[in-house]
Amino acid sequence: MTDPGPRAEIGVFGGSGFYQIADDVQELWVETPYGPPSDKISILTIGGRKVAFLPRHGRDHRYPPHRVPYRANLWAMKSLGVSRIVGPCAAGSLQPDIPPGTFVLCDQFVNRTWGRQDTYFEGPVVTHIGAADPYCPEMRQVAAGVLARLGIPHRTGGTVVVVQGPRFSTRAESREFREHGWHVINMTQYPEVILARELGMCYLNVSLVTDYDVGLEGHPEVHPVSHQEVLRVFNANLEHLRTFLWELVPAIPQERRCSCRRAVQEARGEPELPGGRQ
Repeated sequence: MTDPGPRAEIGVFGGSGFYQIADDVQELWVETPYGPPSDKISILTIGGRKVAFLPRHGRDHRYPPHRVPYRANLWAMKSLGVSRIVGPCAAGSLQPDIPPGTFVLCDQFVNRTWGRQDTYFEGPVVTHIGAADPYCPEMRQVAAGVLARLGIPHRTGGTVVVVQGPRFSTRAESREFREHGWHVINMTQYPEVILARELGMCYLNVSLVTDYDVGLEGHPEVHPVSHQEVLRVFNANLEHLRTFLWELVPAIPQERRCSCRRAVQEARGEPELPGGRQ
């Protein structure tokens, strides 16, 4: 029998800081029909579960948000057997009650990007996938429990507005987003979550708030975001994020009870195959 190679069930998009403390890490390149992914994928074991890590921007941060090979990244994860994705990301706060250091488990997004390759369904079969609830409710519930147990400040639920980047917002743009009631701002959540959905994978967003987007109205001492400040706060909270991931992975149920895996079949009106949940 041919060796199928390394397999994993949970995928994480993040940098090398997440797995430096692990032993027996195996690295590999994965070929995809959409070109190479951002970097090598690292396979390791956490709490008895096989996990695949991939740095979203490449280890040397070579890919700006609008040039990340999202389709290749998600396809590579799927080809390794991954059925659940954890997507940590840096985010700016749009609301005064969500301070830096907060973890926001978003349940909605608003897309303000353009020109990104954001679907696998390019014909001849047309599929209009549902996106009313793009993030996995089961994974979000588990994650909220882990964060509460660890005492990490967090918000369960919220809307992330995804902007094109690589620039940050103007004051007028940020004011618009805030007045809509949206909670955080990021540059990579779209199309990452939708591509995962098209492949039948669950997706958990973990937005790590690093700043107030363009400052905080009424507080002149709070300055607009800078790349250096984002990195400083993100790195300061990296240990929290690593601890969270090491607690989250073994807490994720082996069996999926959510509807994420059925998104494509439901869009096409196909019946569920015998055999129950996957």
